[in-house]
Amino acid sequence: MLRLGNRYGHLAGSNGCGCCDPALRQAARRLGAFSRRHFLAGAGAAIASLASGAASAQAPHRILFRQARVFDGRSGTRLARAQVLVEGNRIAAVDTAMNPAPDGAQIIDCDGRVLMPGLIDAHWHAIYAAVPLNVLLAGDPGIIFASATAEAGRTLLRGFTTVRDMGGPVFSFRQAIDSGIIAGPRIFPSGAMITTSGGHGDLRMPSEIPRDGDRLSLSERMGAAAIADDAGRLQQRIREQLLQGASQVKVVGGGGVSSPRSPLDTSTFSEDELRAAVAVARDWNTYVAVHAYAPETVQRALRAGATCIEHGHLMDEATAQAIAEKGVWLSMQPFLTPADTGALTGPAAERAERLFAGTPKVYAFIRRFGIKAAWGSDLLFSAALAPRQSVMLTHLANWYSNAEALRIATAVNAELLALSGLRSPYDGRLGVIEAGALADILLVNGDPVADIRLLEDPARNLAVVMKDGRVHKNTLS
Repeated sequence: MLRLGNRYGHLAGSNGCGCCDPALRQAARRLGAFSRRHFLAGAGAAIASLASGAASAQAPHRILFRQARVFDGRSGTRLARAQVLVEGNRIAAVDTAMNPAPDGAQIIDCDGRVLMPGLIDAHWHAIYAAVPLNVLLAGDPGIIFASATAEAGRTLLRGFTTVRDMGGPVFSFRQAIDSGIIAGPRIFPSGAMITTSGGHGDLRMPSEIPRDGDRLSLSERMGAAAIADDAGRLQQRIREQLLQGASQVKVVGGGGVSSPRSPLDTSTFSEDELRAAVAVARDWNTYVAVHAYAPETVQRALRAGATCIEHGHLMDEATAQAIAEKGVWLSMQPFLTPADTGALTGPAAERAERLFAGTPKVYAFIRRFGIKAAWGSDLLFSAALAPRQSVMLTHLANWYSNAEALRIATAVNAELLALSGLRSPYDGRLGVIEAGALADILLVNGDPVADIRLLEDPARNLAVVMKDGRVHKNTLS
């Protein structure tokens, strides 16, 4: 055993180990307050109690949804007549026997309406969805986060109770939602997009090029992107996102539509670099999602061991077959017309046209080869465009039955989220109406299994929106 003597013995603590020192234990507890498991019990507890105390005092511990027709996230077109009991933030029972309501339960009479799981968007940008690009590039955090806060509330009221955020400074934003400071969906955060110089996500201004030593650009300081041009720096940037609480990692493998100077056909990180990124994520027991459009970019990500491909609109048949054979997820966004992207000009408009042409082809590949496909909307930079999130979901009816489309936006997307494992910010099942699942519930005026386009007008057709057992909207008396 190392002997430090009386002068330095206090550094080792009473058991000869520095980690047992009371001061270090106290510091560890403070840091733990910001972890995904202990945030609510730590530093945020006092704020949360102030923000949600009044609502908690008014809300009953038990809520019974009575006389509902239940789409559970897994089943087909036949809806079970049942009542659903919520206790705290969990679904306690799905009761087809219609037993008497528990004592003290608040009763919501569904009157035959369809009760279903909250919707999940697997490719969303909570900070950037409603912020114009020129405002974002100006870098004023006040207006950026004010706009994002307003949009988070609107996203929730559209019925999207969970999103997988695929790039942006959302770590503290997620904590603000989870602690009740602001209303919004659950967020599975990626943190900054990891990109090369010149890749999609490199939004440096001309005055910031060339890089001045290790000085970070504005977008990097904001946490929007992290630029890395070698395997070592790439691994460092990934570890920094995981340190802050990333549930999965977003690596930019090629060009994009919204980035003005990154051609859509380009590939950026090498296969060896992508392989290094995958290794770091696996060490943290989570996964890498690679932004990729062109066939070579997608194939490079597959060879490197990526778990999920984001986009893939330009892929060919051989690439689609390789995705299926490897069992890799494809997170797809059904862009069909300029109405889905908003007004674009210059190179972005030309790239968007390639997406519109590619979307039907990719969905044909998905159906033909049985690719594991998630759904996301990926709407950006416009408060006017963001409500089209609901329409992007109903686009799935072009290739799926209504029940299949609803399954994708609930239970199937939840399967992708579950790949984060212990890095998940939330402990519980999502995307299903089952005993023990987290109580994210929508009550629909009408039957979306018969007419999925009811979800295009959530203000009129969502009677109740519940997230984590808390009612955020209830239009029923």
